[in-house]
Amino acid sequence: MKLHHSRFHWINKLTPVQILITYYILTVIIATILLSLPISHKDGVHIPLIDVLFVAVSAVSVTGLSTISIVDSLSVTGIFILTGILQLGAVGIMAIGTLIWLLIGKKIGLKERRLIMTDQNQTSFQGMVRLIKQIIYVLLIIELIAFLVLGTYFLQYFPSPKEAFFHGYFGTVSAITNGGFDLTGSSLIPYNHDYFVQFINMLLIILGAIGFPVLIEVKKYIFAKKEHRKTQRFSLFTKITTITFFILVVVGAVGIYLLDMNHYLADKNWHESFFYSLFQSVTTRSAGLSTMDVSSLTEESQLFMSFLMFIGASPSSAGGGIRTTTFALVIIYIIASVRGEKNIRIFNREIYEEDLSKAITVTIMAGFISFLSVLVISKLEPYSLIQIIFEVTSAFGTVGLSMGITPDLSTTTKIILMVLMLIGRVGIFTFLIMFKSNKKNRTFRYPKERITIG
Repeated sequence: MKLHHSRFHWINKLTPVQILITYYILTVIIATILLSLPISHKDGVHIPLIDVLFVAVSAVSVTGLSTISIVDSLSVTGIFILTGILQLGAVGIMAIGTLIWLLIGKKIGLKERRLIMTDQNQTSFQGMVRLIKQIIYVLLIIELIAFLVLGTYFLQYFPSPKEAFFHGYFGTVSAITNGGFDLTGSSLIPYNHDYFVQFINMLLIILGAIGFPVLIEVKKYIFAKKEHRKTQRFSLFTKITTITFFILVVVGAVGIYLLDMNHYLADKNWHESFFYSLFQSVTTRSAGLSTMDVSSLTEESQLFMSFLMFIGASPSSAGGGIRTTTFALVIIYIIASVRGEKNIRIFNREIYEEDLSKAITVTIMAGFISFLSVLVISKLEPYSLIQIIFEVTSAFGTVGLSMGITPDLSTTTKIILMVLMLIGRVGIFTFLIMFKSNKKNRTFRYPKERITIG
């Protein structure tokens, strides 16, 4: 017992963030091993280790970027393993760990609660275990309904119920987790005129990207008694997240339409243009599924979509990027600064200065990391700048959209994209805290002096 303790005592010295990052790295290693097994591959298919690792990281971070064709490379067993990894990545490693602990009757202690809080981007210990239970419960219900709906609908596309429900299952998991992987070899392009399939996928993408706490609050409101609904107050997080999320969807759809109305959408009728624009806007939140070849769009549209992918999904969701609340707080801060307001208020609530500081830090650091990645990759690869920007923001936002260059990238570039995917998944602020110094703050202060700005 002493030997065991001395061998692993270093774990107790790690911060919750460092332990969480370690868990994610271990999960990637296990996922790589599972996807490397012969039973995971189709007969006669050999996948290089770097590509298996890339797919494993992409699945754990629920990105969807892939250097291989999933349908041509992985066996049915491999595909089921992939969906399991996607589920794990979507709800968070600590959420699944909590479920296992609960099933075996283990008590959830303070350390475990701190890890759950870090993994779910929460600021309080209160209700952590209950939150995880509700997240898993809500997701399973949504997945079951979507699986039955899509599986039944796909009976018209596939020769047997087995194939139809298999595609329904994979499509459901890929969309709700915002994973973005596909079994068609060309994403959702085969369904670019099937608006029902597109609607279900957009709905699943939104449910996976808008934030699990939002879903839980909405569920509570829907199932509450009428007299209780009048007194229920949605949290500031839910209000800001929901409004920002749907503003981005609308602005994204309008922007894509305006930028491509005289190009890709020029020969399309109104409903084709509407669904093409809307789906591409929704998928930039963090999904990566597409009903068209995004390389066919104008460079202006591709750059605009890169900006949307950089923002990404909401906190405590299956998505990545700087997150919608971060973007919202930065915009609110800019508006307040221009107006000369010191105390920033929204929905009759004042925002903590610490949260504003975090939002600005996250945005600046994410922009710097993305810029540096684009700079390095542009020296390594022969592709255009817009292709590289698109690939980088897709990786950081854990989106998975690509202009078709991913399989041909160099090993160094693949490693850079893998790091971006993991940073995008765990969150830029969580990643930065990993390097936080344990030194105590100074007890003395220096004199202040003004600096000219602007």
